[in-house]
Amino acid sequence: MPPRKGSHVTKAFTDGPSNGDGTVGKALDVLDMVANADGPVRFTDLLAGSPYPKATLYRFLQTLTHQNMLSYDADRQTYALGMRLVRLAHTAWAQSSLAPLARPHLDRLSAALGETIHLAQLDQGQVLYVDKRNAAQPVDMFSSAGKVGPAYCTGVGKAMMAYLPADALEQALHRQSFYQFTPHTYANRDELLAELAAIRARGYAFDREEHEPNIICVAAPILSERGRAIGAISVTSTKLRTSLEQLEDLAPQILATAADIATEARNWRFPE
Repeated sequence: MPPRKGSHVTKAFTDGPSNGDGTVGKALDVLDMVANADGPVRFTDLLAGSPYPKATLYRFLQTLTHQNMLSYDADRQTYALGMRLVRLAHTAWAQSSLAPLARPHLDRLSAALGETIHLAQLDQGQVLYVDKRNAAQPVDMFSSAGKVGPAYCTGVGKAMMAYLPADALEQALHRQSFYQFTPHTYANRDELLAELAAIRARGYAFDREEHEPNIICVAAPILSERGRAIGAISVTSTKLRTSLEQLEDLAPQILATAADIATEARNWRFPE
């Protein structure tokens, strides 16, 4: 569910705090809270969205700041993500993201089609956009590289979920909010499961204005040798410019690009 209007911090505990992961898990929960804020955030705002007592939250913030995972602005009395995270993120992006090896393939697809291209991976049952190419005539939309979006109502999310093993799919389903973004959003797991079966039969997924009004896409999974989705790509446009049927005509090119990226990933021993 999207953050409430006027709320400064998005609560990061969809399934409760990380009690099973001990102190480290709780500290990472606090780190997530700062990351999910819409900018540098004050202690009082974090406390309002935290399940931890004031002293515990303060102790976590101090530790994360000392470790350079967070930075503290004494003048404004706000916390923000620290530079150590930037270094870690860059290393993770290079080692675990499809983006570096997919870049030339996305460039070619973008040049050929002139529409918005997304590259995404699944992260804890949600969509992590790892790269994007804007259309020749850019369209304002939610997605951008580094942003996290819902899986159940996006083309890339459904394309990846459709190829999850049963246990991983069950975990991903448990993390979906089924919040009704538009009249076209899937409202429950049964509707979504029927759609995932259709995607497996078809080989690619649609976004039928399910996340944002007028935004449509066709998405293809990037499959490992064992048939598991390690990512997905999509071609996205707006109903004001094209139709879903016209986008579907591009499916062969999208699938071919996804297959090329999959081959590249195998050559680089990309982790599943």
